[in-house]
Amino acid sequence: MSPSILVVWLITCAIWSTVYLFIKIGVRDVPPVTFAAFRLGAAVAILAPLTVARGTALPRRPRDWLLIAATGFVLLGVNYALLNWGIQFISSGLAAVLQALTPAFGFVFAHVLLHDEKMTRVKGVALLLGIAGVAAICSHQLRLSGPAALWGSVAVVASSACVAIAYVVMRRHGGHLHPSVVTAGQMLAAIGPLAVYGALVEGNPVRVPWTRAAVLAGLYLAIFGSITAAWLNYWLLKRIGATRLLVMGLVEPLVAVLLGVAFLGEAMTGWTLAGGVCILVGVALVLDIFARPAAPDARL
Repeated sequence: MSPSILVVWLITCAIWSTVYLFIKIGVRDVPPVTFAAFRLGAAVAILAPLTVARGTALPRRPRDWLLIAATGFVLLGVNYALLNWGIQFISSGLAAVLQALTPAFGFVFAHVLLHDEKMTRVKGVALLLGIAGVAAICSHQLRLSGPAALWGSVAVVASSACVAIAYVVMRRHGGHLHPSVVTAGQMLAAIGPLAVYGALVEGNPVRVPWTRAAVLAGLYLAIFGSITAAWLNYWLLKRIGATRLLVMGLVEPLVAVLLGVAFLGEAMTGWTLAGGVCILVGVALVLDIFARPAAPDARL
């Protein structure tokens, strides 16, 4: 991985690591699906005009529009609904830890669906280290959260599977599509179902207690989580593949737990630190940070 791509990877990872904190803040006051719909609505209001103004070429084949709609429904609709609902019952750090299973799902889906991203011994070792780190952090976080966290945890794990399958499918069939078109199209595909479900199940969104903290959290998630980080994700997807992209999900728990400790008073112990070390080593293996540089070609 080149230094410039690594820098973009780290920036994207840093942004994603903060979303759990802001989701937790938002769903304290606003119902989870309604909050997800607000986040996407704000993002679409910003991104769609920019995409049109730039004259970005739109897909011409119906199959491309179907791909964008289907992955958008799963990635931004089902995923956001499950994550926002589940995080009500667990800490933001635990939500990030459970979402770190995304690379595990991604490795499996990529091995089955992609020809150029097969499982290797190094990736297998990295995956085991990452899972060990997740387990170390998760075991303590679950004890802190109590039995009520079970269904919330299940929902967040399911949301991580949604993320993995969406990116692997997009990697296989949508590599030719512009990131802005994909991001805006996926948002449009997800916002309708989320808004309808929120209105029917959670009530009239106008009557929701839209506190200043919830609105600011939603705007942050829209600008940085749903636009900036999502665009960078698709930029990276074309250059490093799905498995290396999704492995940032193993870094996010450590950062998210630290943010939860700093801003939400969530607990952190030695188990968290030990798990974080395993996660970081696993990530380094997948990103080839420990690999020796290739010998220069004598013919050059």
